[in-house]
Amino acid sequence: MDTKAFKRSLNHSNNYHRKGFGHQAEIATQLESEYQSILIQQIRENNYTLTCGEITIRLAQSFGFCWGVERAVAMAYETRKHFPTENIWITNEIIHNPSVNERLREMEIGFIKVRGRNKDFSIVKSGDVIILPAFGASVQEMQLLNDKGCTIVDTTCPWVSKVWNTVEKHKKWKYTSIIHGKYQHEETIATSSFAGKYLIVLNLDEAAYVNNYILYGGNKEEFLAKFSLSCSDGFDPDVDLTRIGIANQTTMLKSETEQIGKLFEHTMMQKYSPVNLNEHFQSFNTICDATQERQDAIFGLVNQKLDLILVIGGFNSSNTSHLQEIAEEYNIPSYHIDCMERIKSKTHIEHRQLDGNLNIKENWLPSDDVIIGITSGASTPDKVVEDIIKVLLEFKAPGLVFQSLSS
Repeated sequence: MDTKAFKRSLNHSNNYHRKGFGHQAEIATQLESEYQSILIQQIRENNYTLTCGEITIRLAQSFGFCWGVERAVAMAYETRKHFPTENIWITNEIIHNPSVNERLREMEIGFIKVRGRNKDFSIVKSGDVIILPAFGASVQEMQLLNDKGCTIVDTTCPWVSKVWNTVEKHKKWKYTSIIHGKYQHEETIATSSFAGKYLIVLNLDEAAYVNNYILYGGNKEEFLAKFSLSCSDGFDPDVDLTRIGIANQTTMLKSETEQIGKLFEHTMMQKYSPVNLNEHFQSFNTICDATQERQDAIFGLVNQKLDLILVIGGFNSSNTSHLQEIAEEYNIPSYHIDCMERIKSKTHIEHRQLDGNLNIKENWLPSDDVIIGITSGASTPDKVVEDIIKVLLEFKAPGLVFQSLSS
């Protein structure tokens, strides 16, 4: 399939919308009241610090909603405003935040069910309105919805679209796209659908395995079994790894993406010589600015004096989980939570561990003075962070809470 030609055709369709519907001013107040926070703004203006009673809160200097997420949520609200009675569906969560997605359900926006690895579009009828989320959708899904005669509202983040353009270039020049990402993540599924030949590597260890195969060969059956769910149909490592280009899921760790890119560059240089490198290796910067800023900010946070860190964001949010990884690297007690209800009491907190399992931690909050670092993923509204800070203030500064919120 000529994916570039299909997208070009879709862009010219009257049923395809990527710039909203002109209702920005009408929904701005609603979005502000539901997702923004006066308290968080006050803390930002106070050098990202709040001290109250026995507690000091230190916020990361970049956290929460990024521009792409704000845009996607605003477009979803605009879509309901513009189509007040039509059936509206989202092909996946609009963003990885439970409170935002629940709010959209309250607005009678439906979510396409996932059965196994596939989405069930049988419920979608001609004339229905379909929202593509910030992570994007595969070209096959877009084609199916277009063929059904749906109105498509595309909220795909421009940074994700930039990666699609990169793998399109790889395909045009007959390079295999090496995608640093999670093969089951909807963004990576979408990106791989625009690629020609592709291989998805999760981390530096998988990249090292591939590089070793490039240099020294190996057991092809073992290779294909290892990457059976993360490579293109008919992938042949003996043929398809001679010319490669690097791309990434935009929410992966910046430092790891850079390491993987350098590793493949050195491998191809060793294999084919520096003179011939450009014939066998291509790399473009596809790291999202917002992801990079939030990762840089938590490095600034962990270098301060802290007793613990709260990482706030959806449990299926890739960029949030990577913030948690950074906190763990610095051996600071850290807890990934998605809402204030995870804080059960002064002594018990339910949190997501890096292995994906939920755990109840006892005696998580020191009984005396405490300094808590807080960051949140790019899909987390400031209002959710505010709710969690209020719970902390109730524990550690009960007599001063209202004073702090009104000052």
